Amino acid sequence: MPEGSSCRIRLESGSGAGSPDQVSPRPFRSRRRNRHGRGLRGELLPAHLAGSRTRAERFDEWVMESAQRLERLWGEDIQSYQFVVQEIPEGLEQLLRRGGTIPLAAAAPGNGPKPPVITIYRRPVESTARGLVPVSELIHDVVVEQLASLMDMDPETIDPTYGRFRPL
Repeated sequence: MPEGSSCRIRLESGSGAGSPDQVSPRPFRSRRRNRHGRGLRGELLPAHLAGSRTRAERFDEWVMESAQRLERLWGEDIQSYQFVVQEIPEGLEQLLRRGGTIPLAAAAPGNGPKPPVITIYRRPVESTARGLVPVSELIHDVVVEQLASLMDMDPETIDPTYGRFRPL
């Protein structure tokens, strides 16, 4: 008998008779490792819970809530407006070089079959809020301001709660 022991293990599927089955690779989710005894790696919250949404998804939802809030106040007049979310304004670098202020939103009146469009810029709104104002309320104020400019009205006329969260 040679020095040192050797062990050979042969695993067979089924009853042990016949050829072994072809092993298919496991999907990624079932291949996750338990590194250093910390438990299985993966999502902390399932996708259907509110906490699993990204910042962009939450922002989009707040814009829709603001539009729905205004629709309850104004009815069908608001349904013709289109609300768009962009990350940053176009030409932001040139604007900053000239020393201009960063816009939080933009409004474009409708012409012909095109509806009026209110564009809200996500990054500038989030950086303006910075814990001073709830982001959802700042979004609503920005939407009200843009809608007021398109309708040639005061923001307080559009929504009586306009500006209630603004810092003094």
